[in-house]
Amino acid sequence: MRNTINSQNAPQPIGPYVQAVQTSGTFIFLSGSIPLLPTGEVVEGGIKEQTAQVLKNIDAILKEANATAKNVVKTTVYLKDMNHFGEFNSVYAEYFTENPPARTTIQVSRLPKDVLIEIEAIAVI
Repeated sequence: MRNTINSQNAPQPIGPYVQAVQTSGTFIFLSGSIPLLPTGEVVEGGIKEQTAQVLKNIDAILKEANATAKNVVKTTVYLKDMNHFGEFNSVYAEYFTENPPARTTIQVSRLPKDVLIEIEAIAVI
């Protein structure tokens, strides 16, 4: 069983993919989310503001699937500059306050729309 998850409170995909896919009612695979407002515009500000927007987008998608941050078991974080790690991490820690998920953080040379961060996630309900 495969269900597409789509939240109007998160930006719509900018390519041939979906916001998330739920399988067999158990796993939710969230596509990489970048710091776009639901209007499709990049949020203003630096890494802290961009991280907060990405997490808001993830939260909206999870809510559409009747899940929360507590259901997230794994994230993969793509940073444009690893020097932003500390600032990113402080915002991330405020979102995942207890039992944080497993995480991989990778520096990449470029992200869509030249943003500073992208996060993908896997949740289990």
